[in-house]
Amino acid sequence: MIPKFSIDPDIRKASTLPSSFYRHPEVFQALREKVFYRSWQWIGDTTGLLEKGHAAPSTLLPGFLDEPLLLSKDGEGKIHCLSNVCTHRGNLVVENEGKYRKLVCGYHGRRFGLDGKFEFMPEFGETLDFPRPCDDLHSFPVRRWGPFLFAGLRPAFDFQSVIDRMEERVGFMPLDKFKRDVTRDKDYTIHAHWALYCDNYLEGFHIPFVHEDLDAVLDYGNYETVLYDHCNLQIGYAEGTDEVFDLPEGHMDRGKKVAAYYFWVYPNMMFNFYPWGCSVNLVNPIDLSRTRVSFLTYVCDPSKLDKGAGTGLDKVEMEDEAVVEGVHKGIRSRFYQAGRFSPAREKGVHHFHSLLARYLNREEEN
Repeated sequence: MIPKFSIDPDIRKASTLPSSFYRHPEVFQALREKVFYRSWQWIGDTTGLLEKGHAAPSTLLPGFLDEPLLLSKDGEGKIHCLSNVCTHRGNLVVENEGKYRKLVCGYHGRRFGLDGKFEFMPEFGETLDFPRPCDDLHSFPVRRWGPFLFAGLRPAFDFQSVIDRMEERVGFMPLDKFKRDVTRDKDYTIHAHWALYCDNYLEGFHIPFVHEDLDAVLDYGNYETVLYDHCNLQIGYAEGTDEVFDLPEGHMDRGKKVAAYYFWVYPNMMFNFYPWGCSVNLVNPIDLSRTRVSFLTYVCDPSKLDKGAGTGLDKVEMEDEAVVEGVHKGIRSRFYQAGRFSPAREKGVHHFHSLLARYLNREEEN
């Protein structure tokens, strides 16, 4: 049985999650079930689903959740997120991405529509009470925002509330025209607990000490954090005349020199918007001491690439990894228990820890 975690809602009084949170296998398992299983996750973009009849298999959080999923676009043009597990004997239904008229399991021929509905099964004529609703492929809720697709296995909140908050700030950008630049994509393996990576992302406190180049283009004194229910936003303002957003009339930040909008979405997604487009960061836990972070690059204005706060991202990542791995080693000390928050600089980390404690302390629902 895992301990109860408590984060004082008053950041001035609060202490961080204890070091035991990052060290105990039982807590790591609880995070899988109570946090990730009940969350929303990135499942790709619409690039491969332009045509009706297209289907693409994937695995949600490989090595952690390992849930086989299937994205499909039916004859009406509706996108579905389905279980890729046949309801007969558990075989994977679709092995390869492609265009399909029907979804047919290659093991015994069970057939489904592109919406996951059961259609046919050979040699089942004498089976009683068949088919039943459970013979359909399980369907998961899916949300689309611009080209980005999200799904939840059993989400505990409505993802539309997150989309609405991001839309307020960056909805003016031509999201549907964002183009994936796979040449800039990169995966990193970090030897640290996944939550430590998020802790580091959620505060600009370390920027003057860790990121010399980034500090030169951001106005650290005006760095701002805005909290929402299941996401938060860090706003990086430009120092001097560096690349900034051309914000439209009526925008809440009109007149400000915004260099970057950094959105964190509970529990493990980051959407970093720059004048050139968006860097999507996906944090995939592997085990207590290893995390895979994927950087996906979406460009809307190539002429603004490699300028301002949105340049040198690989160097910034290397600097972040070094401190995160250092913290991971440090919290193994028997003399460290927990720290305190800076009310001025660590609102995002306090928010994250509060959410984790809340979900870990929730009683399981039927």
